[in-house]
Amino acid sequence: MTEKTSNTMWGGRFEMSPSEIMEEINASIDFDKRMAREDIAGSKAHASMLAAAGIITKDDKQAIDKGLDQVLGEIEAGEFEYSRALEDVHMNVEARLKELIGEPAGRLHTGRSRNDQVATDFRLYVRGQIEKFDAALASLQRSLAQKAKENAATVMPGFTHLQPAQPVTFGHHLLAYVEMFGRDRGRFQDARKRLNECPLGAAALAGTSFPIDREKTAAALGFDRPTRNSLDSVSDRDFVLETLAAATICAVHLSRFSEEIVLWVTPQFGFLKLSDRFTTGSSIMPQKRNPDAAELCRAKVGRIAGALQSLVLVMKGLPLAYSKDMQEDKEVAFDALDSLRVAVSAMAGMVEDMQPVPENMRLAAGYGYSTATDLADWLVRELKMPFRDAHHVTGSIVALAEKNACDLGDLPLDAMQSVEARITQAVFGVLSVENSVASRTSYGGTAPHNVEKMAGDWLTRLESEPQAG
Repeated sequence: MTEKTSNTMWGGRFEMSPSEIMEEINASIDFDKRMAREDIAGSKAHASMLAAAGIITKDDKQAIDKGLDQVLGEIEAGEFEYSRALEDVHMNVEARLKELIGEPAGRLHTGRSRNDQVATDFRLYVRGQIEKFDAALASLQRSLAQKAKENAATVMPGFTHLQPAQPVTFGHHLLAYVEMFGRDRGRFQDARKRLNECPLGAAALAGTSFPIDREKTAAALGFDRPTRNSLDSVSDRDFVLETLAAATICAVHLSRFSEEIVLWVTPQFGFLKLSDRFTTGSSIMPQKRNPDAAELCRAKVGRIAGALQSLVLVMKGLPLAYSKDMQEDKEVAFDALDSLRVAVSAMAGMVEDMQPVPENMRLAAGYGYSTATDLADWLVRELKMPFRDAHHVTGSIVALAEKNACDLGDLPLDAMQSVEARITQAVFGVLSVENSVASRTSYGGTAPHNVEKMAGDWLTRLESEPQAG
């Protein structure tokens, strides 16, 4: 039978403690304790503002600051004892503060609610994660751009439909991911701009009658401004949704690159080698070298995209303002952001570790008549043939080479002339993969000097970026 004791958090309205299953479903301390530093930072800013506004005394403020510093010290030393009965990080910190300083702790909650408190803590946490992602992605871009510069002339096949299409260079391929991760950083930065408003002081949902200074607390916590509507302040989780959306797109890019790495390290491709640092063996097949780091990076998008969908479904039917459903925002977000962090780090490690095998890439670049477009372009340029006609002629020559089981460059001139009599010996100058790659000089093209310049531009741009960690 549930004992009749007043709940210390909720005051006199409740006569009995919650049932065990209510405590189980209601408590969030197991996961929201990771926001303890943000919670303490918010409380210190709030206490400072209350004192400046004359709502609490300076002595109370000093006692609160000293007590919160001690609580933070206990947390960082691993000595803090969290209680599930106190539900969340906010009440755990406040309860310990009361043990340390007594009555002044009870004045800290003046002019605020757990609703605006958690919204503030979570914004601070997500903002910090975004800043770490920005630095980590910049570091990954640097590694890719450096590897691209080193391989500006390393010829490899370019694919469409996973079929040989046209020769490109390995450096050019890597720079495509530099561009993708640059867009990811832009999305995270945009999300940071929009989340950087402070909900603290919105209280439960309607604001407060105390003469608080929300501009002061916003500035103290590094926000650009306070939020403008108290209802929206406590019920908004767009900042999490937007960050998870950016994380999902980033994870898709990591997954695409991971899939290529998985393919490229197979004996059938043989384009890359990864060392023991990023591969594993088999318990039964001694010859195996499995690209498990890439495979796990490829899989992380499932968890991250799942977190986004989970929170979308939590939020979709909630009326204003706060509902307890919103407690489900943190666990999935924490897991998703942790998953992205480890995936970005693993990819950066693999990029540093990977060694291209140029001879295999070069050989594969010639498969599938990959210089056929160069032949068509030559017909247009030298014979003034309309491109659609050149496309048809080239297709016939490819069919002839296929029938003779040889590459385009090995097909005799008279065989080509049997399709188009005006073709001359000069055509063979465009049929090598090296000449094909070198000819793609348009801006953004794969010509080695283009790639070297673009990689250098990226490295110069990224020089001033913060290092990850």
